[in-house]
Order: sequence, then structure tokens, then C-alpha cells
Amino acid sequence: MSYQMNPSHVATPGLIQTVQNCAVTCEQMVTHLLHMSDVHNRVMQIQLLRDCVTICDTMVCYLARHSPFAKSLANFCACVCDVCGKECAKFPDPESQHCSRVCFHCAQECRMFAAS
Repeated sequence: MSYQMNPSHVATPGLIQTVQNCAVTCEQMVTHLLHMSDVHNRVMQIQLLRDCVTICDTMVCYLARHSPFAKSLANFCACVCDVCGKECAKFPDPESQHCSRVCFHCAQECRMFAAS
């Protein structure tokens, strides 16, 4: 595997926006959940949301600097987003359902970038 600057490591602005949107959505979701009456039933969801925020924030940095490691990180980001999306999908509230869709979309876009 080559780790030199390569045009294939350059992300589209759309991917950066998608990953940023996922981080922001998950961060807002944590804040929302902390004020819900069933927060004690959402501990795993909150932990996964926080993990998703962290990996998405890191992914944005790698994409912005055209890191040669961005594609490798994109696969891991996709995995975390998928797991977070599945956890959010377990809850019927509209906010969790929306967050789930955002996470799944981010995972799909990261996988496509990693495969390109």
C-alpha cells in the first residue's frame, strides 16, 4: 500500500459535508437524549453516538488534509456509523430514526470513498 499523496485520496466536498452532517446530527442527538425521561434505557445509544461523533470528526480532518490514510479510516468510519445507525434504528422516536438514516448514509458514502 502506498502512502504518498495521490489524487484518489482527495475527497469530494459532498463527502466532507456528509461526514460533518453525521457528526453534528449525532452530537445534537446526544444532547436531545440527555433530556429524555428514558435516558437510562439509552446508555448504549449515547455511547455509540459519541463514538460516531469522534470518528466522523477525525474523518473530516483526514479528508480535509488529503491524508493518505483517509481511505483506510473511511472503512472504520463506515463501520462505526453502521453500528450507531442500527442502535438508533431500534428506537421509534423521529429523532432517532432520522439519526439512523444520517448514519447509514454516511457509512455508505465512506465505503464508496474507501473503494474508489
